[in-house]
Amino acid sequence: MDIFFLGTGAGVPAKLRNVTSIALKLLEERGAVWLFDCGEATQHQILHTSIKPRRIEKIFITHLHGDHIYGLPGLLASRSFQGGESLVTVYGPPGIKDYLNISLKVSRTCLRYHLEIIEIDEGTVFEDEQFTVEARLLDHGIASYGYRIVEKDRPGTLLVDKLKAEGLKPGPEYKKIKEGIAVKTDDGRVLNPSDFLGPPQKGRIIAILGDTRPCEAGVFLAQNASLLIHEATFSGNEEELAREYFHSTTIQAGKAAKKAQVKKLCLTHISSRYDKEGWVQLAEEARTVFPETIIAEDFMEVPISIDKQ
Repeated sequence: MDIFFLGTGAGVPAKLRNVTSIALKLLEERGAVWLFDCGEATQHQILHTSIKPRRIEKIFITHLHGDHIYGLPGLLASRSFQGGESLVTVYGPPGIKDYLNISLKVSRTCLRYHLEIIEIDEGTVFEDEQFTVEARLLDHGIASYGYRIVEKDRPGTLLVDKLKAEGLKPGPEYKKIKEGIAVKTDDGRVLNPSDFLGPPQKGRIIAILGDTRPCEAGVFLAQNASLLIHEATFSGNEEELAREYFHSTTIQAGKAAKKAQVKKLCLTHISSRYDKEGWVQLAEEARTVFPETIIAEDFMEVPISIDKQ
């Protein structure tokens, strides 16, 4: 599981930062990529990476401001032209269905795959045997959501040496043990899976917030997260300006991370008013409140490691 930043800027594209798009790479977990927002030229950014559009399985939109959605029709169309045939599900606030249906209809775009569009409300928006995704409404000028992605706990590591000591050779029986299914040996003994698995691996949690003022919903989504991705459109001394434009400062992002007891904070949605030297200052501001802070840059990858028990 890795986070890959395709765009980390606010409002309009800039030379050093494209507008917002974040890829959650789940290649080992499910052979898929999930996108969070899809600003203008996201597909151009993807061209400079190893990400394959055909692997994009789900797209979660935080809100309908242009710097978060203008790249979506083009990406969906190109995915079709490039041979993508599997289902894509887009989740987003009310209005996302009209936006996509009209864009694709007017441009006469015919997709080779099924496109499912789900207009969300607060609560669980997706769940399967591996993951749960929960959404909460944040505090922005229009309806803006944050997402909490929770990986369900996984079985512990297979104790291979112990299985070999019982005379069980590598093969289908190992998979059964891993899946919690008892196995009978050639001499009639029954091997209980719990005796041959290490402690369960705690699932990872990622919180990705859309544009927002500081709010309790953001803290709720980020509670005990492995990584919180929080907008920091303004520097710490511009709190009044941030409030006026429904955004957050670096200090406010740090306070949210501290309150939610996250392991790491990543600042994104950075205004183009700040140059590279300014980025360093922005990160340092947040670190005065929450030391485990990094600032995102386009094409930066952040691995999300499994907590060791």
